[in-house]
Amino acid sequence: MPSMMHKSRYLLFLIGLLLPVLVQAQQLPQFSHYAFNGQFISPGYSGIKGQVEMNVLYRYQWLGYDGTFDAGGAPKTGLFTISAPISALKSGVGLVVMKDEIGAVDVFQAQLSYAYHLSLGEGKLGIGIQGGMTNMSKGRYRPNVESDPRVPFNSSDRKYDLGAGLWYQQERWYVGAGVTNLLGATYEFENATRDSQYGTVTAEKHLMATAGYELELSSALDVTPTILLKQDLSAGVSSLEAGGRVTFNDKFWGGAGYRFGEAVTGMLGVYLLKDNALNFGYAFDYTAVGSDAKSATSHEVMLGYRLPKPKNNTKPPVKTPRYNF
Repeated sequence: MPSMMHKSRYLLFLIGLLLPVLVQAQQLPQFSHYAFNGQFISPGYSGIKGQVEMNVLYRYQWLGYDGTFDAGGAPKTGLFTISAPISALKSGVGLVVMKDEIGAVDVFQAQLSYAYHLSLGEGKLGIGIQGGMTNMSKGRYRPNVESDPRVPFNSSDRKYDLGAGLWYQQERWYVGAGVTNLLGATYEFENATRDSQYGTVTAEKHLMATAGYELELSSALDVTPTILLKQDLSAGVSSLEAGGRVTFNDKFWGGAGYRFGEAVTGMLGVYLLKDNALNFGYAFDYTAVGSDAKSATSHEVMLGYRLPKPKNNTKPPVKTPRYNF
């Protein structure tokens, strides 16, 4: 077995691979609880833990940031994920359902995924694909001139797209990545007169990559550093966040992080029920950069539940001096 120092250096090497670009902008819906949200990051995560996992998150970003009139302003995102193994096929399936509101734009997305699992070294590699539907809506705007053809009418468009990803999991560490919008779907919207198209929006390809490593400091204390990179593969802009959490007695956890060029994050959580099946977490973000154009705080709650791992019902062989059964 490699030493703890060797493992730490290996993790730092993996993290270094995720830092090739300068952080410039937010590209995808962001979650401070990303370390508990592997299914959203990569379809390769599907079923990789060998048990059914469900996660619900709700994020209210830049609380109090509202439009001058009507609804809109602060981004609000709801997310539901489920991951389940199919042991007989050495694989797993997953589902991601998301609703994202940003001003007058409303996005609803449902993605199904499948991952095949390969034993690799001391861990397991998930090779995943996903496909699903995205419905994008643009709400009613208030033009200065009625029937302005440059202003979109309250319309929506639905498209289908694909994604792919990898996830490698060992007992103490993981690394994973996923790419979305492989087909580059284009959404079309009507103008205010409803007699022609206002314009189109193309879904750009995005990469998400993450890594984490659990360090056991004592029998009661674990520290888990984590990192997440989000990259727009077309525009070349990216978002990077790094941090970690401390878990006490496998029951209580707290953490902190920094989203480069934007905010600092604090988190608290607790495991409940038998075998820590229920996980509740709360995250608080404080805007550190660009506060003139954003509200100071963001808030996020997470509720996770996992079923027990299936028991191995195979009876061990019974050995006697003369016979084996």
